[in-house]
Amino acid sequence: MIDLKHCLESLRANTPLVHNITNYVTVNDCANILLACGGSPIMSDDKNDVEDITGICGGLNINIGTLNAATIESMFLAGKKANELGHPVLLDPVGAGASKLRSNAANELIKQIKFSVIRGNISEIKALAQGLSGTKGVDANEADAVNASNIDGVIAFAKDFSLATGAVIAITGATDIVTDGKRVCIISNGHPIMGKITGAGCMLSAMTCAYVVANQNDVFEAVCTSLIAMGIAGEIAYKRMGSLDGNSSFRNYLIDAVYNLTSEQLHESARYELR
Repeated sequence: MIDLKHCLESLRANTPLVHNITNYVTVNDCANILLACGGSPIMSDDKNDVEDITGICGGLNINIGTLNAATIESMFLAGKKANELGHPVLLDPVGAGASKLRSNAANELIKQIKFSVIRGNISEIKALAQGLSGTKGVDANEADAVNASNIDGVIAFAKDFSLATGAVIAITGATDIVTDGKRVCIISNGHPIMGKITGAGCMLSAMTCAYVVANQNDVFEAVCTSLIAMGIAGEIAYKRMGSLDGNSSFRNYLIDAVYNLTSEQLHESARYELR
């Protein structure tokens, strides 16, 4: 069993400061989800600033959603500084496989920086682990979707990728898979409407980084708890929606649900399998 209560309470007790080099489409949502879950955000992507900022934070969240030459340089500077200080670093390889720039940047980051966690959709992770190009923009290709017929194969390549990189691998979608190369967690929480808002994955990466900073003794459990928490929050947010509410209202309700989430809700609503 995953100690969900401990992970949540440790996060809220420690209020970890997370440095985000993230995309400008969802930067505000990432800041708000960090505040909602119990963390604290700071955003910085200038090469003259990132090393100092990383130095005062507990962890670093790197999101490649809106890459440019300047931010790529900043990611390497901040990542190496975080490694030097022993801080957890998370990579969200948004759109890996969709362009050479994204794929090359993500692969080079993995070569030069020690990541605690790599979190992405199935197509992004396959692009990095197997060199395949099958992403649909920044979304997963439907042909890659995890199902009963292919889940064992997905788990096998995710475990291999985890062992090769030393990172906990989190593949998120309708079914989430988390592995540290040995342990595997299959998570079934969430709601399809989460795919109808911009930034659900970006917010999840920011929040997961905070969970990991607060629970460094077991990164695997921290990542699992974060994914379960976000999934449950999505379910709660959907139940709150009225007849005139749409995806914009859902996004706000999702952040509210993360803010109000209790350890009892985590325990009662978590749907996962450990292998």
